[in-house]
Amino acid sequence: MHSLNFSPLLLATWQTVYMVFLSSFVGILGGLAVGVLLFVTRPNGLKVRPRFYRVLSVLVNIVRSVPFIILMISIIPFTRFVVGTSIGINAAIVPLAIAAIPYYARISESAFLEVPNGLLETAKAIGANLWQTVYKILIPEALPALIKGGTLTVIGLIGYSAIAGAVGGGGLGELAIDYGYQQFNLLVMVETVVLLVVLVQFIQTAGDYLARQHRFKPIVIASLVLWVLCLISQ
Repeated sequence: MHSLNFSPLLLATWQTVYMVFLSSFVGILGGLAVGVLLFVTRPNGLKVRPRFYRVLSVLVNIVRSVPFIILMISIIPFTRFVVGTSIGINAAIVPLAIAAIPYYARISESAFLEVPNGLLETAKAIGANLWQTVYKILIPEALPALIKGGTLTVIGLIGYSAIAGAVGGGGLGELAIDYGYQQFNLLVMVETVVLLVVLVQFIQTAGDYLARQHRFKPIVIASLVLWVLCLISQ
């Protein structure tokens, strides 16, 4: 039983960060858009559309109910169409993002429901249109809950990325399987678990702090930095 060199651990950690960041970016933005649609079109919403709401709600529930490993396998043709391959870290981003969208959609819908109805009525009374109400009142008022929900989503995707890695998706999950499980190397397994715990703790701590401070700019700055790093690593 021996430890890995630093380089494979560092590479696997970056692959996990790469997968989780890009899938979180797509999943949270997509989930936020779907969550807004669910809130706006729901009964007693800002723009009631009962049929649209029911159909969208059912679709969200269907995708959420599918276990990730089954979802990942079932959309292999779509993944291959989007990124040109069904294995590797880029391929893993597709099912990770699809899994995140309905999850965050429900979180954001719940966050919007906590916004006092009086604020929305006031916006309507002063002539704000639907976009202005959503952008200037609904989202800012729900921001702490949205950040907390985003934190949970990112942490969930870290776990899913390990599952993706176990079936050829790269990252710490693949490292644990290839060098730990298949070679009966307990130390490598422990190292990957420790790294995953560190990632989760960092995300949770940062998310809690930003939610308490109602701060969004650090998220934007961190996202820009990670985008640059992702582009450089290609």
